[in-house]
Amino acid sequence: MGFNVSLSGINAANADLNVTANNIANVNTTGFKQSRAEFADLFSATSYGLSKNAVGSGVRVTNVAQQFSQGNNEQTGRSLDMAISGEGFFTLTMNGERVYSRAGNFQTDQAGYVTNPQGARLQVFAPNADGTNFDAGRLTDLQLMTTDSPPRQTGKVDVSFTLPANAKQPTVAAFDPTDSNSYNHSTGGITVYDSLGVSHTQTSYFVKTENPNEWQVYNYVDGKAAGTPTTLQFSDSGALTSPADGQIVMDPFIPTTGAGVLSMSLNLSGSTQYGEKFALRNTQQDGYAAGKLNEITVSEEGIVYARYSNGDDKALGQVALTTFNNAQGLEAKGNNLWTESFASGTPRTGAPDSSNLGKIQAGSLEASTVDLTEQLVNMITAQRNFQANSQMVSTQDQITQTIINLR
Repeated sequence: MGFNVSLSGINAANADLNVTANNIANVNTTGFKQSRAEFADLFSATSYGLSKNAVGSGVRVTNVAQQFSQGNNEQTGRSLDMAISGEGFFTLTMNGERVYSRAGNFQTDQAGYVTNPQGARLQVFAPNADGTNFDAGRLTDLQLMTTDSPPRQTGKVDVSFTLPANAKQPTVAAFDPTDSNSYNHSTGGITVYDSLGVSHTQTSYFVKTENPNEWQVYNYVDGKAAGTPTTLQFSDSGALTSPADGQIVMDPFIPTTGAGVLSMSLNLSGSTQYGEKFALRNTQQDGYAAGKLNEITVSEEGIVYARYSNGDDKALGQVALTTFNNAQGLEAKGNNLWTESFASGTPRTGAPDSSNLGKIQAGSLEASTVDLTEQLVNMITAQRNFQANSQMVSTQDQITQTIINLR
């Protein structure tokens, strides 16, 4: 019996050495979680139970448990590298099977899908039609867009200004946009866009009337009048009172580019008549030209954005994270992948930074959790255990030989 007990100890120490060797081999593996060999003692029992003077029968390996502690997130500066700060796993599909990983070293395949090095596709929550929210009940493969961002036609122009309260009527009575003596001030030209993304210039000219606190504004697009002049009236405290809502609807402009009719409104809300100098405080319009893809960025909430040269940001999806009641129950598949098992429990998938799920750190990778110093100490300990059990085999052999040699 002593030989079998010592042999079980040798096997256990050898298993411990194998686990330590695997940990050391993966010291630089992205997202790797170190393992720990767990043991249990053995006793021979009869149908009546265990005798109170029974001697143990050795040891066995009960489990090789992976330790899902947080690794260090190391910056790489690469936009498709992602690390999870907190709980959860990246959700992927590979050959129709749902798999999970902590390694966020993603790349794109020939079709633009975001995959891990083995080709498993990253899963995201698909954006809704409005592009501002995500369908939490529908997972899809993340595919990066390589097409240009389409243009957006200008629909509203915001202009905020201060007109001088002491202004006089222009010296030239008949308004002419080419004659600066026929108007007091202008916006200087605001770039607007038609449906094809071609730019046009919208300009507003301000002319003081003979009535106190009253002005007229003339709106032009590419040098052509966009409607009749509109009267602006201000209160004795300088606030705009007419038009009451500050809105002016310009006449439709038909571009020569083949684009659709350009219908715009001018928003003058917040404009005032103060002091002695003209001040153009703000100009803004809601259109833009076509844009080239500049970069892909990922927020802490896992929202993947395509950012274009025209300032447009398009949400492509939100990274889906999955957690389990018992992560140690996951079945390791190799290549930094796990699959669910009965022991792991039912997967719970949600958005990053929600519930108990961690945040996404873009441009970073989670390092291996292996502590090399700790593993070297474990190696020495396992080696000593192996030697001690081997010595027990030698001792048992000497005792047996002594008994055989009795006369």
